[in-house]
Amino acid sequence: MSTTTSHNAVIGEPEVVEDTPTWLSLKAAVAELRTLQIQDGSIPEAKHRAKARDLVATIRAEVLNFRELLPHDAEYLDASAADFERWADAGFGVPDFLDSLTAFQPQKNRVDGLRHLVVFPMYTQNGSTDRLVEAVLIEVRWPEFVAELEAGDYSNKLFVPIRFLDFTDGYDTNSAVLFPETVAMREIPTFTWGAIFADREAARFRRVVRAASEITKLDLPASAARLLDNQNLVEETFVMWDLIHDRTHMRGDLPFDPFMIKQRMPYFLYSLEELRCDLTAFREATRLLRDPETGDVIREHAELVQYAVIFDRIFRFAITGSRVRNYDGLGGQLLFAWLHQHHVLHWTDTRLTIDWDEVPDVVIALSDAINDLYWHSIDRPKMAHWLAAYDLVSQTLTPNPASRWAVRDLPLDGPPRGLTDAVMDDEFPLSMFYEALAKKMAGVIESTSGITAHTALA
Repeated sequence: MSTTTSHNAVIGEPEVVEDTPTWLSLKAAVAELRTLQIQDGSIPEAKHRAKARDLVATIRAEVLNFRELLPHDAEYLDASAADFERWADAGFGVPDFLDSLTAFQPQKNRVDGLRHLVVFPMYTQNGSTDRLVEAVLIEVRWPEFVAELEAGDYSNKLFVPIRFLDFTDGYDTNSAVLFPETVAMREIPTFTWGAIFADREAARFRRVVRAASEITKLDLPASAARLLDNQNLVEETFVMWDLIHDRTHMRGDLPFDPFMIKQRMPYFLYSLEELRCDLTAFREATRLLRDPETGDVIREHAELVQYAVIFDRIFRFAITGSRVRNYDGLGGQLLFAWLHQHHVLHWTDTRLTIDWDEVPDVVIALSDAINDLYWHSIDRPKMAHWLAAYDLVSQTLTPNPASRWAVRDLPLDGPPRGLTDAVMDDEFPLSMFYEALAKKMAGVIESTSGITAHTALA
């Protein structure tokens, strides 16, 4: 069961923290400090260190001032100030913020509207690869119905859905996650939380789906249309989706560890893992909809999760990012083609239509196919599993005509890395439909970089 705290315990909560002199001073100091750092987070130039010490002194002072604004984070804020002091005293080498990271435990107090200050040297996934200092003000999103789901069949003690209040430049990007593994630290601890920015996900969804549905002349069902005009409703929908998606990574019949974090493998395996988790969220939403015991609020959001998974996957994922081993893009392509080839999605007379009554069972059939692949995996050698995964994808998507994988021109008698090296950067190119859609949507997709709830319809 999730830990909760009364709103009355959050001293200073009503204040607009992002407008305080404390935050503005801290943000400015961090922004200037970042210009002195190199990619690994260090400040090697001796001529910059005096300035860096002054900036760190300001950062430390303001971080400690936040104890009055955010008393629930006092232990973390003290540790953060100490980490900054130690980094400066050591000459600004590669930073080590393990102590403050260990002290930051947002998953222990999931309260809707609870605010946190996060200051770490870190890279931002889908954003910056430089491990520079970032300062981010966040607010927890924890609706009552999500707390009910998490306390029941969907326990996920590590999951922390959040919303942006303000941020430094590393988050003025496509990054929508805050993960502890991105922080600079001397050793890797056991991670106890992972946070996802529901407001950025929701804002991107609204902008992209609005444009894509207009371009494709898709008539949205009334429930789906509601999402485009209600940021809060979409945020809640994404929190429910992410809750189930996140916990799925370690549940089910898995190929030991689906991510194989320390191993290099063909990117389409990551595609299948991410899609498996999304389709599990879709499956569970369908189950909740079909269960007569499901309450009205959860039932409403379960239906919206179905629309969110479909539209985000086929309209945004498929055409966002480069064509270099884009595993999320591939998952979107696969879902679209699967729906089309099972005759529930139609592109006829230059208009997109979807047979919504038939969609759930077709989507669940794709989920079943991936789950069956995973179930067989523990009885197969690694390369055989990779080949079977490729077969699953290539039965629906057409491989690149130059693909060695498609014709099995592979070094099967060598180490697995030979097979990974043979995968083309764009092993499954965009279809003609997606090539045309991508051109029309390019400006819209680009405009979602750095988007938040406040800029969703700007």
